[in-house]
Amino acid sequence: MEILLHPKLQQFIQKQLEAGRYHSHDEAINVALILLEKLDREYTEWLEETRQKVAVGIAQLDRGESLDADIVIEGILDRFRQAKETVK
Repeated sequence: MEILLHPKLQQFIQKQLEAGRYHSHDEAINVALILLEKLDREYTEWLEETRQKVAVGIAQLDRGESLDADIVIEGILDRFRQAKETVK
């Protein structure tokens, strides 16, 4: 497999090699791909969790279990004000 990198990425890898962080170009690229795979997996998990939360929220709305946004915001602001006063 041949991989062409943007010159800036080539320079970045070279600096990492010179700093002794990696022993070869292959090692640096392998670490980058492992991190990319981890990021992709975490994003997929976050997306699934978010979809589940949205589905729960929609089901609650369908059952009439909603809150008035103004009341919720005022409650949050009240808690913030109380916390701010305790810090003084």
